Amino acid sequence: MSAEQMRDMVAGLGEQLSWAANLDVDAVPPRDEALVCGMGGSGIGGDFASVLAEVEGRRVAVHKSYRLPGWASRVRPLVVAVSYSGNTEETLSAVESAIDHGLDVVAVTSGGTLGVIARERGFPLVSVPGGLQPRAAFGYLLGSILRILSASGVVADPRDALAEASALASSLAGPGGTAEGLARDLAERLDGRIVAVYGSVGLTAPVAQRWKTQINENAKWPSWWAVLPELDHNEIVGWSARPDLGRRVGIVTLRDRDEMEAVSARFRLTEEVTASQVEWVGEVYAQGETPLARMISLVAVGDLVSLELAALAGVDPVPVDVIEDLKRRLEQET
Repeated sequence: MSAEQMRDMVAGLGEQLSWAANLDVDAVPPRDEALVCGMGGSGIGGDFASVLAEVEGRRVAVHKSYRLPGWASRVRPLVVAVSYSGNTEETLSAVESAIDHGLDVVAVTSGGTLGVIARERGFPLVSVPGGLQPRAAFGYLLGSILRILSASGVVADPRDALAEASALASSLAGPGGTAEGLARDLAERLDGRIVAVYGSVGLTAPVAQRWKTQINENAKWPSWWAVLPELDHNEIVGWSARPDLGRRVGIVTLRDRDEMEAVSARFRLTEEVTASQVEWVGEVYAQGETPLARMISLVAVGDLVSLELAALAGVDPVPVDVIEDLKRRLEQET
């Protein structure tokens, strides 16, 4: 694969969301709440689904580790296991635990061991198109999760929101997309800096996480994310002792029209009190009407920024060699 192929994958986000909007979902057991189990590019869809469910006053928990959280056997949520490859060991461990506890499982995968288990056990299964990096299959995975949650009754029907998000993603990140100039400008201002992505509790929190992981994996670049109002209670103190280090960091903020007034004030005042110690590079406002579309608009920009940073660093955004090396080492020790 090449940088051009990853660019094509990013441009395909809108098509993936459209695919999910038209997906036929197997019968799913009805539940009041769900637990999404997944890691990395597969698991991030659970974080988005959790926030979107909260907007509706519902609860979707996310689990990113082995087995299941201790409360799962008592609450008995619908377990949505998401692994693009189908071979993620933490997710397979969670599925084994769910089976042991007699919990209902739905699988989202392109194949692998998870696909085999789902078919053998008769679990509802969404088979997503294969051949991509997990992080580049985000639209397939998130859309599948939302359609499953809707079929179970956990969230409302997302098809109209998926359609809006699809069109918006294509206009922003598709060929000749309107976000290309913004992404290039942000990347040029971030060049040579460690990237800090600030969101706020609610819609922009998981998007900030997505920006961070895309910059890590596509650009092979150090980054972290933090969320207001929490970061005002700790992180802002961290710039004072070593201003030389702070000047090597660039902050990007992700904003939404429905953020709380108190949070809007915090964004402004936090920049004021720290601007002499760390560089605030820019802010990106969400576009669209539905919460999902607004989140996806920010995702589209962040994906493009990560590719621009990869180009500035002269690296191929596709391979993640150190992750594959770690997996091989783990296999040798288990």
